[in-house]
Amino acid sequence: MADHPAPGAPSRRFAQGPQSAAEARRFVRSALDGVAPDLVETAQLLVGELVTNALLHARTEVEVSARVDGGTVRVEVTDRRPDRGLVPYSYPPYAGTGQGLALVGKLASGHGVDVGQDTKTVWFELAPDGTPRQPDGWETSAPPSGPGSAATVTLVDVPGALYSASQQHRHRLLREVVLALASGDDLGVPPGELAAAQDMNLLISTCVTAALRQEANGAEIRSLPLPVPSDAGPAVQALRTVLHLAEEKARDERFLTLPALPRSRVFHEWLFDQIVGQLAGGPPTAWTVVPREPGASPSELVPWDVGQVHASRVATIAADERNTIIAANGPAADLLGRHPDDLVGLPLTTLIPEHLRKRHLAAFTSLLLSGQPRILGRSVPLPALHRDGRLVPVRLFIQTQEMPDGRTVFVAQLIPRAAAPVTPSRPPGRARPLAPQPPGRPSPQTGGTGAGMSALERLTLLADTGAALTNAPNLDEGVGQVGRVLTDRLADWCAVDLFTAEAARVERVCVVRRAPETACPEEYEGRLPPVSETARGPLARALRGAGPLLLTEAPPPGQATSPLDTHYRDLLRGMGTRSAVVAPLRARGEVIGALTVARGGAERPFTEDDLPLIDDLARALALGADNARLYQETRNIAERLQRSLLPVLPEIDHLQISARYAASSTTAQVGGDWYDSFVLPGGDTAVVIGDVTGHNLDAAIAMSQLRSMLRGIAVDRQEPPETVLRRLDMANHSLYREATATCIYGLVKGPADGPWELVHSSAGHLPPLLVGEDGRTRYLQDGAGVLLGLDLDLPRPRARDAIPARSTVLLYTDGLIERRDESLDDAMDRLRRHAAALAREPLDVFCDELLIGLGADSDDDIAVLAVRPVPPS
Repeated sequence: MADHPAPGAPSRRFAQGPQSAAEARRFVRSALDGVAPDLVETAQLLVGELVTNALLHARTEVEVSARVDGGTVRVEVTDRRPDRGLVPYSYPPYAGTGQGLALVGKLASGHGVDVGQDTKTVWFELAPDGTPRQPDGWETSAPPSGPGSAATVTLVDVPGALYSASQQHRHRLLREVVLALASGDDLGVPPGELAAAQDMNLLISTCVTAALRQEANGAEIRSLPLPVPSDAGPAVQALRTVLHLAEEKARDERFLTLPALPRSRVFHEWLFDQIVGQLAGGPPTAWTVVPREPGASPSELVPWDVGQVHASRVATIAADERNTIIAANGPAADLLGRHPDDLVGLPLTTLIPEHLRKRHLAAFTSLLLSGQPRILGRSVPLPALHRDGRLVPVRLFIQTQEMPDGRTVFVAQLIPRAAAPVTPSRPPGRARPLAPQPPGRPSPQTGGTGAGMSALERLTLLADTGAALTNAPNLDEGVGQVGRVLTDRLADWCAVDLFTAEAARVERVCVVRRAPETACPEEYEGRLPPVSETARGPLARALRGAGPLLLTEAPPPGQATSPLDTHYRDLLRGMGTRSAVVAPLRARGEVIGALTVARGGAERPFTEDDLPLIDDLARALALGADNARLYQETRNIAERLQRSLLPVLPEIDHLQISARYAASSTTAQVGGDWYDSFVLPGGDTAVVIGDVTGHNLDAAIAMSQLRSMLRGIAVDRQEPPETVLRRLDMANHSLYREATATCIYGLVKGPADGPWELVHSSAGHLPPLLVGEDGRTRYLQDGAGVLLGLDLDLPRPRARDAIPARSTVLLYTDGLIERRDESLDDAMDRLRRHAAALAREPLDVFCDELLIGLGADSDDDIAVLAVRPVPPS
């Protein structure tokens, strides 16, 4: 590190105010009179950045000194906040804030920070030859601590790219607020509230930056522990209030900074809610499960990458915030008559018909200026401009994504749609025949959409219908997705009715309209009247297997002979139907429901030419719905099987026992993890935890047999734990020669008023954790032996440990702690910290909080068993 400047070095103090940065630059120019102009200009640039940092973050007066020693320029900036350390951020070159320390690091030949008892001095040197050496990076300070005690907030599934973009925007808004207040604008922000907001903003940024640097796995979405003061709640609310006010000013164009896009605003609300809620004792909620409105929902949780566009089979184009195309794939180029490389670099307006360009520019500018989306996250029918000048009908679906450096990308999918043929005119007042037409009867209209579609368009519609069900997490959502596909490309509205488990009862699982702002009347949804013998209407006929039936006129009132017929007639009339097709849904030789697609208003009515396509769509829908139901039934059976394998814990007056099981979200609903506890005839309480190798039904079966055999051996023989495990290993060897498993068998011994001890033996399992009432923790490492299924002749040791009153013995499986790219020691340390913080919580809360805090991102099964001796009151 360079020497401190001589006492006689020129220096000057500057008040806390935005004018001080410019005054400091002028002072440096005066103090360096006679120095080479390029060094002076660089020194002015860097001192302005450092003074600005000090004014924004330290908020004290600053002292600047400048001198020349042997041709080397040395400049120092001193503030009165030694506790406010430096936290350099990795901001991209175009970011509006955060460049000060980065510029010093790139341009200076040397730099550093000296912290004294009452001051902090940031300095830099410029070599006389003008060639900066590459100095070491800035030393990152520890996260600043607040006046209260420390607490840990867990941010689950933090998207790195979105956080980077949100952090940059947060800093820009706060800078604008500071500048506006300094210039005399009355923004309604008290100075104390702004100071609290600035401090909390720095604290959050510092803590997240430190946590991200400790993540070595390189994952884009991370779960981060955030150390914050336990009394930080009011400061977070102050930051939220100031940012809301600043967003309003940005939308009113009173700031140079643009307002945030929807997803960034939702992310900030989630971030602040997590900090405030967890400090108040609430559980963490993952970012990936927070519900959002269209335009703010992250359909892609990974950052945007050009490979995503190129790999998509849907015509896709990506544009940046300058409205310039930055990527396009082959399907998009083919659709528009261009080459993908020719599209890159063009203004997006090149692909928009001239009559829509002003509208596009107005909407895009409005989005950037107001942050309010109009079409983000929604499917909009628009024409695209082909290279030869003709219009290509597409359905446009735009969503935003973030690049790894925080910039926003607009990703647009262009789904081809058929151009609607012109409907021939008809005499005014002439009513169309509107009843089911028998096959073979000439239709008043020809050239229906089904016939007008190309083979590729028909196959695409069928494929998208099947994919909507396949990709949905459950049947109801899948059917809703199918409804949106059909109303996007075929109908004004559609309805799907499915038989329930009750005989002859039908439930309308969805009614979808093309216009999303027009809600469907509630009386048309839900449970329908029964399909009685008197029901003769089109829906009843379809539910009995007839059709598809073409409806060109609403059934007259006299034909509505049953409540179901009346209900369906009212649906057609209430939805403004001009024509409709109702088709049965057949699967495995049975009718499982019916599909209705309908048109109204100016739409060209359905004709018989449409029936083959709608019949194919109904078959695809029926197959997908039937498979979804079978899958759900299989899941339900598996869940019931898993629940049946979980034992009922014993009730003991002086011993609290609690357990939890969480199946993996990425594997089968049944697995090899298990726990057990029971009272032996001699009065001891047995505690068991185990894990059979594998994640499938075989592992679950082996687990069930092991659990049953262990309980039988333990109750019958009442032998020491190591002997019981040896006998269990022998029995397991006779059933599964190649199978391995881990297991802990322990006995909690002691009278009702204590003292208590745990006598246990472990077959390759993770050690129990003893958590004292005072929060001190200790792993019970003794008693460890080999896995079950390895070697019957190896000895099995026994361990004996005292259990203090109101302490907790935790048994757990590896799914609770093990993570990819993390050492087992680090994982076990994390468990100790979480368990210590929960030492005084009720045992049920203890177990639940462990699952929430440690198991949120686990891809393995988790079993937990906790035991706590409590003396009689």
